[in-house]
Amino acid sequence: MSESSSARSNTERAYDRLRMEILHGDLMPGDRLTAADLQDRFSLGLTPIREALMRLSAEGLVDTETHRGARVADVSRESLTDLMATRRSIERLCLEASMARGDAAWEAEVVAAMHMLSRTPLPSSTEDRGAAALWEERHRRFHYALVSACGSDWLLRFWNTLADHSERFRKLRLLHRHVEAAKVRDLEAEHRAIMDAVLARDVPKATTLMDQHLTNTEQSVARLLDAGYAPREET
Repeated sequence: MSESSSARSNTERAYDRLRMEILHGDLMPGDRLTAADLQDRFSLGLTPIREALMRLSAEGLVDTETHRGARVADVSRESLTDLMATRRSIERLCLEASMARGDAAWEAEVVAAMHMLSRTPLPSSTEDRGAAALWEERHRRFHYALVSACGSDWLLRFWNTLADHSERFRKLRLLHRHVEAAKVRDLEAEHRAIMDAVLARDVPKATTLMDQHLTNTEQSVARLLDAGYAPREET
């Protein structure tokens, strides 16, 4: 492997590891990201760590501070509202297009993704990060399956970016699901209702159910933020 290829590979490794930990792992909103600490933990050089932090900053997952390093981007009520309004709009476009274009293979993936999600337990506490990561992975697969037949690479890029940021907020509700403010619904019933409407190609019903599903999550997270729950707080 050439020197330039090796450098790119190390940057990708650093980027993938940091991104995964921000979305699913131990790095939570507001956590400080010190390049020297990450270098030791990841066994990578400072240059790939810094380049990975720059990429994640461009994606809005990391906030950089002059002379103070970087932090995992924080969460706020205002950014949640903006994010979810945009997510509902893009989700509706993708879902409508997928129902118009989807074939039998697409339907099979939707059903398979729903089956796997239904067999995945929710995390039991804020410390149950492995269960939270697995549930998020399969939840992401289900939602992506629904929109994957939309036929637009640009729409799917936007969708994936919005889904990344949604996961950071939803993880707060997921890990605090036993808290009264979270008001956890019957998520499996919501997902199955959406799947059934999508497979029936019932556009008005499917898009209405999806809008409500995303709104329910937004409202649960907003209540937790208003109540002062922090991502790392034990319940």
